[in-house]
Amino acid sequence: MSTAETWTVKRLLEWTTDFFKKKGIDMPRLEAEILLSAALKLKRIELYTNFETEPTEPQRTIFREFVKRRGMGEPVAYLVGFKEFYSISLKVDPNVLIPRPETEQLVLETLDILKTFSIHSSPSVCDVGTGSGAIAIAVAKNLPQSVKQTTIVAVDNSTEALKVAKLNAISNGVAGQIEFLYSDLLTEVTEIFDVIVGNLPYISQSEYDILPNEIKNFEPSQALLAGAKGIEVIERLAAQLPTKLKPNGFVLLECSPMIAQSVASLFVTWNNVQIIKDNAGHQRLVVATRS
Repeated sequence: MSTAETWTVKRLLEWTTDFFKKKGIDMPRLEAEILLSAALKLKRIELYTNFETEPTEPQRTIFREFVKRRGMGEPVAYLVGFKEFYSISLKVDPNVLIPRPETEQLVLETLDILKTFSIHSSPSVCDVGTGSGAIAIAVAKNLPQSVKQTTIVAVDNSTEALKVAKLNAISNGVAGQIEFLYSDLLTEVTEIFDVIVGNLPYISQSEYDILPNEIKNFEPSQALLAGAKGIEVIERLAAQLPTKLKPNGFVLLECSPMIAQSVASLFVTWNNVQIIKDNAGHQRLVVATRS
């Protein structure tokens, strides 16, 4: 960025969009807007009413640092400290995986299942490997009217991730609806649930090795890498389910399209086993009912 040029909001967006395009960033204009709005402490829509405004030097310094770090691969969500998910804002940092749009399908399917419960019931839900708390919080904020007394337990084996999840529950007004618990999968959980949902690590070592650097170099490997096959963590959870899920209870698991059939085969003796595709048409969720 030349110091002689007048760096209005409009010009900063143009320059940064072009720079991000050259770096091969998928959504260069959107990311430029997100970073500039964060640097200026404005909503994205407000950038358009301030096109001819010239940010202050301290604001430009913050923005330049954002652009530099994004150009080196650091994810936008970590730079600005939050990510939108299922119409809620979640704090994220390198201790937690950045929530993905495909995981919204897992929330939607969970809510649809909760709608099937009787108006007088109080179904219990466990979010295994909660990370930022995305699934548990989205479910808590969007519960069907008939099951407002739902018990939600969110577990993770990272104390740092649980700190982030608790802050997100507070900021989204659902802290009183969710119990956060440190546990390696369901090892420390004593309750038996109606619904168990999870977006657990499901990336194989070979897949992990070829992930984009902005994922592999910045996001927590323990939230991504499952092992040589990619199914190892889900296999461990499946072995625990018979003692943690009620008869006729539901399990919903996000997985890679490469292992969807293998995950479904873990529930061959269960009822109503389904593989559900995401919006891109990829096999993404496995849903089953305990017999």
